[in-house]
Amino acid sequence: MDDIEQKYAGLEDPGIRDFLIAGERFYPPDAVTFTMAEQRAFYDRYCAHFRKPRPAGVATEDLRYANVPCRHYRPKGAAGTPLMVYLHGGGFVLGGLDSHDDVCAELCDGARIEVVAVAYRLAPEHPFPAAFEDCWAALKAIASTNAEIIVGGDSAGGNLAAALAIRARDEEAPRLKGQVLIYPGLGGDMSRGSYVTQATAPGLSTADVQFYRDTYRGGGAKFAEPLRETDYRGLPPAFLVAAAIDPLHDDCFAYAERLAAAGVPAMVRDEPQLVHAFLRARNMSLPARASFDAITAACASLAHFGRLPPERT
Repeated sequence: MDDIEQKYAGLEDPGIRDFLIAGERFYPPDAVTFTMAEQRAFYDRYCAHFRKPRPAGVATEDLRYANVPCRHYRPKGAAGTPLMVYLHGGGFVLGGLDSHDDVCAELCDGARIEVVAVAYRLAPEHPFPAAFEDCWAALKAIASTNAEIIVGGDSAGGNLAAALAIRARDEEAPRLKGQVLIYPGLGGDMSRGSYVTQATAPGLSTADVQFYRDTYRGGGAKFAEPLRETDYRGLPPAFLVAAAIDPLHDDCFAYAERLAAAGVPAMVRDEPQLVHAFLRARNMSLPARASFDAITAACASLAHFGRLPPERT
């Protein structure tokens, strides 16, 4: 057993152990200490290693909505299907149309919905609000072609999706049917809770979160930190996924509690064995696969019916 294998030996799920071991060989745990060009090269290799072919039943088209590069996924043979706008993770500094291509394609196929992935501008070259404004412009353009919309994303993308839901509520358009937030960073208090207990979690540390927040430079704005919002009434139903081995874990519960207090249906799926970025482990880990299947079911329920799926038993 080498040093990397030893580091993760205490994790319960063998698939997650294998995922983290494989990932570290492409994306070092101290990646944020490298140049941005090096970080992006690490991340691109990491994503490519875990990327799977798209399902055969999905057609794709690269195009622009409001001049923002996007990739539109459609289930073959389906017409008039609702749509999900998906925002990729990567700490606001990494990722693009290829980094989450297989995730988007599988959500499209499994939920029988269209998916539009948005390649928003990245920090530090383009700090807040550039990414948010790109996503907002794309959402409005997409909504002019399909009114049956949910928003979603993972990590930084979950942040952007929650922010879009708030702005769409504020402007009373487009009317979103739901939001799916996968281990999102929503601007929680970094001096308490999971930011402390999971400060050195594998895959994402609290120091990493601080780096990404500082690089994004959106502190203090509700569209950069949705937990700063003071009125959660009128927001669309929310399905959130929290990974227990992740400093961002408690953000999900804080957000869901505020939504529920405002009368907004909210559900958190808590994953006790999973780590940040576990979407990429869905073909290696049984708990990650079960969670991805639940995410797919939530996307289908919200997009097609505007309601949350049944509670997990």
